[in-house]
Amino acid sequence: MTYTSAALTGALIAVLLDLFVFRVRLLGRAVFWATYPIIITFQLLSNGILTGRDIVMYAPDAILGWRIAYAPVEDLVFGFALVLLTLDLWVWWGRRGIQREPRAGEGSALLRRFRK
Repeated sequence: MTYTSAALTGALIAVLLDLFVFRVRLLGRAVFWATYPIIITFQLLSNGILTGRDIVMYAPDAILGWRIAYAPVEDLVFGFALVLLTLDLWVWWGRRGIQREPRAGEGSALLRRFRK
């Protein structure tokens, strides 16, 4: 399997999970698309550094060959899938009341000791 097919498969799975399994439907929300350029900016920055300095290298026969800021275009597709799935799980679990202790805003027990 090439990186191209893996990235496209991952993106397709993330979209299907968003729309039909988790039913979070982030893809239909304006706030998702309004904030996604921020994610892309930092993704391109980090990918550009890693691939531009040859810290991460890709086999030429595993990618299309199109690059943006030194990184293969497949990285944007793969990154989209990772971000979408992460946010979907966050919202989906949050709707079900699954959370770690302490809850947001409560702080840790150590911090509460210092506030007294």
